[in-house]
Amino acid sequence: MAKSVLITGAGRRFGYELANHLIDEGYQVFAHYNSSKQGVEALEQRGAIPLQADFNDPSAVQTLVEHIKQKTEVLDMLVNNASCFFDNHRVDNDKDALTAVYNVHAVAPYLLITGLAPLLEHSDNPLIVNITDIYTDSPSPHYIAYCGAKAALANMTQGFAKTLAPKIRVNAIQPGPILFLPDHDDEHRKKVMSETPLNVEGGLQPMIETVKFLRDNPFLTGESIKVDGGRALNI
Repeated sequence: MAKSVLITGAGRRFGYELANHLIDEGYQVFAHYNSSKQGVEALEQRGAIPLQADFNDPSAVQTLVEHIKQKTEVLDMLVNNASCFFDNHRVDNDKDALTAVYNVHAVAPYLLITGLAPLLEHSDNPLIVNITDIYTDSPSPHYIAYCGAKAALANMTQGFAKTLAPKIRVNAIQPGPILFLPDHDDEHRKKVMSETPLNVEGGLQPMIETVKFLRDNPFLTGESIKVDGGRALNI
């Protein structure tokens, strides 16, 4: 029987590449997306099951859980990757942005973990991976709400690791400069690289390898692994 995984935010960047990698390994991928289905359509052509949900709406998350329960009795992995990267200006000037930051990064993962735990318990190696951020330990003054919400997810990683043990393992990955956004200018990139000891943009493969490491090491739970080229040493 094929292994199964739910990846949230599967339509772009890390979520998309991880989905492709796990499809290559024979997984049945449930590919969540919010507004843009562009990347998910390519995954669907490879056999992924697309699932739309606006994580700013907790009821939509509950509906997503029910849809997955209708499609499978076993879930082997849950990757909470969906994100909205809003700075202070966006949060202060958009009345819905603050709610969205906490709904997407904290409320939705909580509902997914609690709702899908019965499916994960049926797996022989169930794993939850929460994608947090290196700024959960040293918050950026420019992204206060975002960092606070990611810190909540980091704390939940440890809480659920305690309560879901010994059956379900729960770990986190803290990415650093793995892949710059298109709107990052050269000045920003040079500054970030100067603060990163390994002095290189990591790319997505180190993140994928870390998911595999967490999956294949059955004696890890409640851990947060930085994948950042050492940048957390300098922030």
